[in-house]
Amino acid sequence: MPARNLEQWSQAPAGLKPGEYVDSRIYSDHGIFEEELQKIWKRTWVPVCHESELAKPYDFRTLTIAREPVIVVRGNDNRVRAFLNVCPHRGNMIERRPAGSFAAGSPSGNPRRMTCMFHAWQFDMKGNCVFISRQEEGYQDRLCPKDVGLRRLRCEVYFGGFVWVCLDDKMNKSVAEWAAGCLDCLKPALDEEPLEVFHYHKAIIPCNYKLWHDTNCEFYHDYLHYHNRITGFNDAYFGRKNSGYDNGHITVGSFEVQYDKYEGFESRANVSFPNLPPNHWYMIDMFPGANFNLRGSALRCDLMTPLAAGKVLIEFRGLGLKSDSPETRKARIEHHNTIWGPFGRNLHEDLLAVSAQGAAMDSRADSRNILHGRHEDETIHDENGMRHFYDEWGRWMDRSPSNPDLRYREGHNQPAA
Repeated sequence: MPARNLEQWSQAPAGLKPGEYVDSRIYSDHGIFEEELQKIWKRTWVPVCHESELAKPYDFRTLTIAREPVIVVRGNDNRVRAFLNVCPHRGNMIERRPAGSFAAGSPSGNPRRMTCMFHAWQFDMKGNCVFISRQEEGYQDRLCPKDVGLRRLRCEVYFGGFVWVCLDDKMNKSVAEWAAGCLDCLKPALDEEPLEVFHYHKAIIPCNYKLWHDTNCEFYHDYLHYHNRITGFNDAYFGRKNSGYDNGHITVGSFEVQYDKYEGFESRANVSFPNLPPNHWYMIDMFPGANFNLRGSALRCDLMTPLAAGKVLIEFRGLGLKSDSPETRKARIEHHNTIWGPFGRNLHEDLLAVSAQGAAMDSRADSRNILHGRHEDETIHDENGMRHFYDEWGRWMDRSPSNPDLRYREGHNQPAA
């Protein structure tokens, strides 16, 4: 059949129905992106870091969720809390460093206090305002510190010590309820004993955040990965199940990776995570954009911060057991980095793919249909995980992923192409 003209190119292939393809505008349209921040990212649980990165009282990390500046701190009661990183006085960002400790004093304030450098207002690790400079002179008896605490946020430490934050006070689910069972496949391995981050790097990728999430939701693209083709691609690999859970989450079933078939690699069996069969590999993708990926000896976590329709910040973490000996930790780091390090076997291939997608889906380009129509009995190359994710996206956005000009229900009622 000859190549298609523009009119033919703009139509979904005959036989595919809404839900089996999406409109590329959901990746490139700036208005849709802004709507996502408000309707999805400000209303869902988002994992932001690991508790081992807040190892001591007064340790902190800063980040953003849907453009809201957030600070996560460990108090002297050892509890992890989250607040908007915004002074209630004049709206200044209190802390600009990405991470550090409040145990020592700052040029503007006392030890064990979060201090706004603008006017030296100070806050404790529970978010209480404990000092207003020249309070009586300026406010007399009209304002006192208890009236101007920080904006506290929903915060939980859950699932192997990850720190979760939700901006919406009306979220009616705990993290466990929000996960809807999708984390259960890895909880025995991650909750057995404390974990620790041993690898961290971040990158700004020129693509929509959903395109990066897609690379973790489907394994049909393992044809891209030479390492995966060599160490997998057997009956057990192709028989793995993609399973969808409430709230848009997905898990990918396990099989035994044949590392010894790749020259220079070795078995991970001696340093597998607790309660995990040797050399097995599980993956969890959580809506709207977090990935937990356990390959035997090392846990990989991708956490994302959408920056624009065509730009996303990814924080890549590798984790092992806090109790690791130096020799075991060295092995975990090597195993992690040869797959997922900046120069590892797989990561750069995924980055090349999504960057090319991002370039082809520029906001100024013609819209087109992106196909999610493979059906293989919900096994590894089925695209049911993609369909599950985008159906949830449509519910939150009240837009049809196949035609974002239509509301969600209207799109469901459209006939097959």
